[in-house]
Amino acid sequence: MRFTKREIKDLFFAWILLSIAFAILFAGFEELLSSFFIVALLISALTAGIGFLLHELMHKYVAQKYGLYAEFQAFYKMIFLAIGLAFFGFIFAAPGAVFIKGNITRERNGKISVAGPVTNVILAIIFLIPLLLLNFNSPILQLFFDFGFRINALLALFNMIPVMPFDGAKVIAWDKRVFYIIGIIALGLFLASWVV
Repeated sequence: MRFTKREIKDLFFAWILLSIAFAILFAGFEELLSSFFIVALLISALTAGIGFLLHELMHKYVAQKYGLYAEFQAFYKMIFLAIGLAFFGFIFAAPGAVFIKGNITRERNGKISVAGPVTNVILAIIFLIPLLLLNFNSPILQLFFDFGFRINALLALFNMIPVMPFDGAKVIAWDKRVFYIIGIIALGLFLASWVV
């Protein structure tokens, strides 16, 4: 994949700042100055942060496979809004988007768009398997897999909302069957995240 200097900077800062937002949400305001917040930040960076990063990179990868120009740009105002909302126990994460230029057909746009949520579905399943199969002696390890599962299930479902500018709107415009298959899997994983 080809990256611009600005894009590398935006990906890095979006990853770090989004990880901070999820750590605040995860740990709670009262833990902000505790050692648990550092643990929450590391878990967030390796779960929510990686989920976001791989989601955006898959959009870029598929776009570049089609020979299109694709560049991630961070939405810093939205990232700081996410951090602010996290203090109130809520998060709206729209840290940026991959902007694409070139010969974009409806099919190409749909395939580029579905690549992100599919990535989060796969990550959610990867985090879910140890939760189902293993007994953890470490509460931190349990939290890691639990949070990784929950956040990637949420990211998959959130991005499949069939309204612009979400990925779901572009997927449903291309192929309703793909939209419903991925949407139902994402919804199932999200609902499972409340009972696992």
